[in-house]
Amino acid sequence: MEASLVVAIAGLGMAELMVILAIVVLIFGASKLPMLGKGLGEGIRNFKSGIRDDTDRDKLPESSDKSNES
Repeated sequence: MEASLVVAIAGLGMAELMVILAIVVLIFGASKLPMLGKGLGEGIRNFKSGIRDDTDRDKLPESSDKSNES
């Protein structure tokens, strides 16, 4: 089921994904793949938290300083 989901989303088959993985291993080497995965995961996590923070700020009521100006 998951493989068909990947095909439906990206339009890539299993053979194409294997070729892409082989190219990535050739370029970066097998020893650097965990670091690349970690960096990608941290980047996605930071992006999501940044989006969540911006959404939370939009939901907060604005303080009315106009009442203190009189």
